Amino acid sequence: MKKQSRKEFLQKGAAVAAGLVAMPYIIPASARGKDGKICPSDRIVMGGIGLNSMGHGDMGHFLRNGAVQYVAVCDVDRRVRDKTTSEINERYGNSDARAYNDFREFLEKEKFDAIHTALPDHWHAIPTIMAAQKGINIFGQKPMARSIKESRAIVNAVKKNDIIWQTGCQQRSEGQFLQACDIIRSGKLGKIDRIDVGLPNGGNSKGQPAEQPVPEGVDWEMWLGPAPKVPFRGILHGDWRWMLDYSGGQLTDWAGHHVDIALWSMGLNETGPVQIEAEGEYLTNDIFDVPIGYDIHCKFADGLKMRVCNEGRLGEEAAKFGRVNNEGQIRKDHCGTTWYGENGWLYVERGGIWAENPALLETRLAPRDRIYDTMGLDHYQNFVDCIRTGRKTIAPVEDGHRAISVALLGEIAITTGQKLSWDPAKEEFKGSAPAATGMLMKPYRDPWKLPTV
Repeated sequence: MKKQSRKEFLQKGAAVAAGLVAMPYIIPASARGKDGKICPSDRIVMGGIGLNSMGHGDMGHFLRNGAVQYVAVCDVDRRVRDKTTSEINERYGNSDARAYNDFREFLEKEKFDAIHTALPDHWHAIPTIMAAQKGINIFGQKPMARSIKESRAIVNAVKKNDIIWQTGCQQRSEGQFLQACDIIRSGKLGKIDRIDVGLPNGGNSKGQPAEQPVPEGVDWEMWLGPAPKVPFRGILHGDWRWMLDYSGGQLTDWAGHHVDIALWSMGLNETGPVQIEAEGEYLTNDIFDVPIGYDIHCKFADGLKMRVCNEGRLGEEAAKFGRVNNEGQIRKDHCGTTWYGENGWLYVERGGIWAENPALLETRLAPRDRIYDTMGLDHYQNFVDCIRTGRKTIAPVEDGHRAISVALLGEIAITTGQKLSWDPAKEEFKGSAPAATGMLMKPYRDPWKLPTV
């Protein structure tokens, strides 16, 4: 196979995608030329870091994709590694799948075209940046990172190395969310005065569990990584989301979905608020220390107001939408995005879409006017297609960064108790806000450092 320039590769890939060139049989990655370029006939060689929960689900999507050759996994839990390599081998009918405990070895020894990552938030930045610096395309689960500076470093690495990025905010590829964004961008709701974003309520109490032995096969030191050194107390898969050292709870978990849709619809997906104030509530005497309740008020440069809070605080607002549950009772949950405009309200969630004026739901735009030119996409296939064609994915890296930034700014406002002024272009606080500025980056435990971009 002769070496191709990037321009030649993208032109050929675009032609294939458009049906202008016949698609030959898929050639295994092992038959690829020495230059490692992806030709349209090649399978995309892929692996994953973090294979429990969402990572396992992501692996399943890529494993079923005939354009992908899935070859290796990386996880600090041996049981997870054993389970996923068995599934890969069963899929291909061989025993070739490789497993790693250390992502550095995983990235060094394998020759990937793409990877997917689904790690605790405090581990998002380092392996992602290292993969980008190797020119590997990335499907990264939201949220982008545990801090704004880490998230910005990921964006810079992706852009500098000219790789394809897809954020795992799959709502962007679901019909009702695309429909809502198209309605807003059509102008039929009129000027938007405010947006309410409802995210899930709090979390459960864990108390103060005692120190216990690390489960056999789990590399606890690697799991902690750059986070503070602490003894193992039973917090591992899933439960890490309720501890500030690793995550921000439901606020940072779900902002990458509903806040993302709010920003995208308004064309604010490459900027951020200019003012933020917030309050939160917490459990007492509990190892789970993320806010279980939160109420964040943002203002944007054009005067738009956005409220981001746990859905229980929006119950009365939700009731007027007239939605009913399976028992015929008025629903008062509000886990979704609501726009309030001159011509009424529009609400979208995973369960559907509603409007004060139902006629708005008949809005249909020409493909060239749509927020993304197809509806009902497969989020994973979109990533694969964009690797082939060089097209920007439906959930690019800057957008993912701006969505989580709103939540992280809210978290900072809650913690400091300050009304903050923010410069979304420079990504720094205005005026005197040393405590807030100090929270823009999480301190790393030695020897871990954020890679230089």
